[in-house]
Amino acid sequence: MQAPHLTLTGIRKSFGGARALECAGLELHRGAVTALIGENGAGKSTLVKILSGVHQPDEGEILLDGKPVRIADPVHARRLGIAVVHQECLVFDNLSVAENLFVNAQPATRGFVRAREMRERASVVLRDLDADFDAGTPAGALSIAQKHVVQIARALVDQTRVLILDEPTASLSRRECTELFRIVRKLRAAGCALLFISHKFDEIFEIADRYAVFRDGSSVGAGVLADVNHDELIRLMVGRPVAQLFPKVATTVGSELLRVDHLSRTGEFADISFSLRRGEIVGIYGLVGAGRTELAQVLFGINRADAGTFTLAADAAAAGIALVPEDRQSQGGILAFSVAANIALPNLATLAPRGLCSHRAEADLARQWIDRLEIKAQGPAQTVQNLSGGNQQKVVIAKWLARKPAVLILDEPTKGIDVGAKAAVHAVTSEYVKAGNGVIMISSDLPEILGMSDRVLVMRRGRLRGEFSRAAATSELLLRAASEA
Repeated sequence: MQAPHLTLTGIRKSFGGARALECAGLELHRGAVTALIGENGAGKSTLVKILSGVHQPDEGEILLDGKPVRIADPVHARRLGIAVVHQECLVFDNLSVAENLFVNAQPATRGFVRAREMRERASVVLRDLDADFDAGTPAGALSIAQKHVVQIARALVDQTRVLILDEPTASLSRRECTELFRIVRKLRAAGCALLFISHKFDEIFEIADRYAVFRDGSSVGAGVLADVNHDELIRLMVGRPVAQLFPKVATTVGSELLRVDHLSRTGEFADISFSLRRGEIVGIYGLVGAGRTELAQVLFGINRADAGTFTLAADAAAAGIALVPEDRQSQGGILAFSVAANIALPNLATLAPRGLCSHRAEADLARQWIDRLEIKAQGPAQTVQNLSGGNQQKVVIAKWLARKPAVLILDEPTKGIDVGAKAAVHAVTSEYVKAGNGVIMISSDLPEILGMSDRVLVMRRGRLRGEFSRAAATSELLLRAASEA
């Protein structure tokens, strides 16, 4: 392997009194994909922001082809050939693909954009990537996967030599992931240095050549991926072996807690019937568009059913039903509020029985859940938007668990969360059902569904297509029931 194209050594960065990076390092090589691995809060996002010029390191050195460089700002990063493809798909829906590709520097003469040249150059880049859309397509008409391709194409227009892929597959189907990886391999073959950030180990071992592991802001391991296995990477990440990611606690399944009878909502799901008992986790599996989230929203009361009924046991009605939604940022939490305020919101009847909320009680409740779910935050007063994605998800889960509902609906509860955090969420879920409550767990993660569910329901195109006991459920059976075959 030739000398690294980009090297970071001894990088330190603090925000206020909180240390985000402590002696962090990284090497990126031409023609190689390096996986950056670490728990939420390990410092990955901060490192990406330093590489892209958003933040400046307090200490340390960055070398580009062996020469020291200071990345002044995002514009300077692009000039150096460093680009980031974000999970959020940062494209302008009201512009064409060509306009998106040249949004940083449109070809122009005397203030007039050379539109034909722009479209032609964009078409060349899209053709090189074997894109299945053309330069004149409105970006708003593209799928999420296609928008990722637009971001990559934009990077190529900017003559990128270092491409950072930050959780690019979080919202993609398996087929879309395969297409993205085809493009990644093509860029690797062309000599690009790629940094791939993901919590999904199957993807890491499929696409990456090298690895770098961060823990608590520091580099704790790096090397050739073929020299390590899954368990060794997990031990590096969390500082201890994670023997069981799915700590399912044996419970005594009790009386019926929730009954759903022939529930339907036009255009979303139809004729759904099932029950949930005390001490039970019912998993709902299905592919994108199966109607799982829409069912959860009706059970929680966001939308109304057109037909059918659902009934909560009389002695559980006061505690009610809570929903942890799939989209934590737009539906789950108020990002500008503090951790304490977010956790307090569904619990004001307890915290403010006379209309006045005690800040001390609010902070005490937040500290309890910060400790219980191992939320990495400076304290109850830290704003949620300054937490990593996984820790934001923990705050959303905490606020509803603190409410003590009889039924908790978890919609993709560990999406974008690292292995250590997954274990913490699964442990507290098991404790919750052991106390006599019930959980409906909606997940696209087969190991999670199989590891945590007492029964599994499978949905396809808005209808139930199968029900399996814990003992009978297998990956093959669930996939077969969920597919169109």
